[in-house]
Amino acid sequence: MQKAIKFKLFGKTAFFKKPEVNEYAYFTYNNIHKIALLGILGAIIGLDGYNQQREKTYPEFYEKLKDLKISIVPDKKLKGIYPKKIQTFNNSVGYASNEEGGNLIVREQWLENPSWTIYIYNDGTVEPNLYNKLKEYLLQGKTVYIPYLGKNDHPASITQVEEIELGKEKLDYIDSIFTENIEIDSFDSVDELAYLIKEIQPIKLQEEYNFYEYEPFIYTNYYLKNEIEGYTDRNTNLYFF
Repeated sequence: MQKAIKFKLFGKTAFFKKPEVNEYAYFTYNNIHKIALLGILGAIIGLDGYNQQREKTYPEFYEKLKDLKISIVPDKKLKGIYPKKIQTFNNSVGYASNEEGGNLIVREQWLENPSWTIYIYNDGTVEPNLYNKLKEYLLQGKTVYIPYLGKNDHPASITQVEEIELGKEKLDYIDSIFTENIEIDSFDSVDELAYLIKEIQPIKLQEEYNFYEYEPFIYTNYYLKNEIEGYTDRNTNLYFF
């Protein structure tokens, strides 16, 4: 059996900024991605972020936690699609001083009331003492820095933390987000509507400049074309990456 930590991660709002932007607004990813989640876990145990990086190849949180195995299960009631709203700000400092009237209008797309069930485990590639510290802090509700969902306007809440044992089985469907290289087949249910959400998300940092590297992810209630080896938590089938 594989031991793992399970918890609920949620907030009133969230903003996981996409690097691309048009003239109108900054947009958000629909679901939290692995790098943002590692940032939250790093904040909990006091690992440095981007602002403290200096000469290092990666920010400390990413360097030490990048091999942690994670699984992300969106809110099933919402079919993995969270309400979004554009928020407008006035910025009159810094580079905004070059704008007409010395004021820059900033628009951001925020997720409203997002929540996920998160699973994490160490397959031996994360330093054991560091993982044990993370497990202790999560179970005891301790944190060094305040965790937030994308930026500090969006405090993160973590509840229902528990250590569980995962079962290993052949899976014909997946309840979590999974990568597109797993083929889906068909939908077969008269009790619920079919849904299939695809989003290209960051999965790791490029070494030289720390740019995002991307992979397509899927969230769906379709069955898989071929069974895969995977983990289960009671009736929840999980894909870890």
